[in-house]
Amino acid sequence: MKTFVHIGLILCTGVVLGLITRHFRSPGRTMDGPPPGEVVYTNDNAVIDNDTLSPEDVANDTPSKPPEDVAWLSEFELLERSGELVSTRDLKGMPYVVSFFFSTCPSICVSQNQKLKELQDEFEGRGVRFVAISVDPETDTPEVLREYAARFGADEDQWLFLTGELNYIRRIGAEIFQQPVNKQFHTERFVLVDRQGKIEGFYNWPEKRQFAELKESIESMLDQDASS
Repeated sequence: MKTFVHIGLILCTGVVLGLITRHFRSPGRTMDGPPPGEVVYTNDNAVIDNDTLSPEDVANDTPSKPPEDVAWLSEFELLERSGELVSTRDLKGMPYVVSFFFSTCPSICVSQNQKLKELQDEFEGRGVRFVAISVDPETDTPEVLREYAARFGADEDQWLFLTGELNYIRRIGAEIFQQPVNKQFHTERFVLVDRQGKIEGFYNWPEKRQFAELKESIESMLDQDASS
C-alpha cells in the first residue's frame, strides 16, 4: 500500500512541475528583466517604474568613462598658513609625511598632531617635512591655522599647514594620497612620500608598532639620500 502512495506522490509532483514549466515557456512571457513591482536603479540612480520597464531600460552595453574635462590629479597646490601657495613641486627633493586634520577636532586631531610634533623634534634639521591638510577649509583659514600651528610649536619651514577648497581637497585625498576624506572626516593614517614624490606607505599612527616603523622608514630614506 505504501508503494502505491509513493508512486502517486511522485506522479503528482511531476504534473505540477510540468505545469510550472509550461507557464514560464508560454508565448509572450519573457524572463529578460526583473519581476513587476521590483525597484530598479539605473546608472544615474533614478528610480524607474518597473511595471513599464523593458529589458533595454536596464541594459548597459557601454563601459563607463571618466568625464573628459576632469583629469586624475597627480599634483596639487594649496594655501599655506603663511599665505604662500605650496605645490607638490615645492615638496619634491626631500621625504615628507602627509596627514589630514581640522582645527576644531577636540581629540583625535590633537593626539595626531602631538605625534607629528614628536616626529618633528626627532628629525629636526634632517630634511624631512610634514604636511597637514585641513578637511574643514571653511573654518581653517590661514589665520586660524597660524594660531593652531603655534599650539604645537610647528616649525614654519618643516611643518606645513595647508588649506583650500573642500572638493579639491577631497580629490587630493582620494586621487593623490589614496585617503577617503570629507568635511571634518579623515583617517588616522600618515602617508610617507619619498623625495621623488612617490608614496612609500601608509602608517596608522595610533598603532605603536606602525608608528615605530614609520620612524624606521624615514631613517632608511635619509640614509639612502645621504649615500646617493
